[in-house]
Amino acid sequence: MAQTQTLTLEAFLRQHVREGELYEQLEGEKVVCYACGHRCRILPGHRGVCRVRFNEGGKLFVPYGYVSGLQVDPIEKKPFFHALPGARALSFGMLGCDLHCPYCQNWLSSQALRDERAVADASPVTPERLVQLALDHGARVVTSTYNEPLITAEWAAAVMRLAKQHGLKGSFVSNGHGTREALEYLRPVVDLFKVDLKSFRQSSYRELGGVLDRVLETIRNLVELGFWVEVVTLVVPGFNDSEEELRDIARFLKEVSADIPWHVTAFHSDYRMMDRGGTPARTLLRAREIGLEEGLRYVYAGNLPGMLEDAENTRCHACKELLVERFGFRVLKNRITNGHCPSCGTRIPGVWE
Repeated sequence: MAQTQTLTLEAFLRQHVREGELYEQLEGEKVVCYACGHRCRILPGHRGVCRVRFNEGGKLFVPYGYVSGLQVDPIEKKPFFHALPGARALSFGMLGCDLHCPYCQNWLSSQALRDERAVADASPVTPERLVQLALDHGARVVTSTYNEPLITAEWAAAVMRLAKQHGLKGSFVSNGHGTREALEYLRPVVDLFKVDLKSFRQSSYRELGGVLDRVLETIRNLVELGFWVEVVTLVVPGFNDSEEELRDIARFLKEVSADIPWHVTAFHSDYRMMDRGGTPARTLLRAREIGLEEGLRYVYAGNLPGMLEDAENTRCHACKELLVERFGFRVLKNRITNGHCPSCGTRIPGVWE
């Protein structure tokens, strides 16, 4: 990644843009951006909340043609537990975010241009090169992740449009602070969508720089539009770990669809939130119990492999037969047959083929 060593990061990013698609021109060379839930109205010469989408001469320019993070991961790491178990996913990320979570585990990339301590690197790349890397490494999925993919949606769509021509699936790992316009734009090329539902309190989302209702509406829209959706709640001690709040989240998801897998995962101290310990296994196991009590069919606990009993495995919601056995991100056994339980024949919701 020597490219950014001879340029400032901001200069490098300014060279790797193109005119966006998720925006509308207004009077006086203003624009309104539809990439995320902020719906920024941006004056000429100014940037949106994300800092990476900017108005120049009445046109919105957006990130294009580079990556900051690039890795081949198991799809379980995203996490997707009901999509192609054991598959490899080529994960790529850019820079920037529309939120500023104090516990962000990818803050070096997400908070670039916002926090001077966030020292990130970047390298030019083409969609063709990324898709070829996915094919070379046997990946079945390409994933936009690490930073917030909604704010770089045009780039992700270009990569995934080409990936689809080669039989690969596209996926987003997102905070879900989205818009209907962005989801409709992405639907033709994105199959799988993971949303971080970080809290069920607007006061907490205000601390993070977002609006709870926009995330809830995104989850509803994703299901309505036919994406495969999985939801993650990072359970942070003293922030969102009360039984009341966890139950509120479970009830909301059940109202949308009992088939949405809900992942409750362990926090560890990071970035600006170093004042508390990690999430105890007993808290995650209780959160899982709450989800099941409220009628969700698939609730998983994660980030503490070997400490979570049966909570990483997939069982048939009808007969409780063990279908997918996991340890951390490793699939040890997969008995799902053509999307069905081999014991009772029940259809298991997900993307299995």
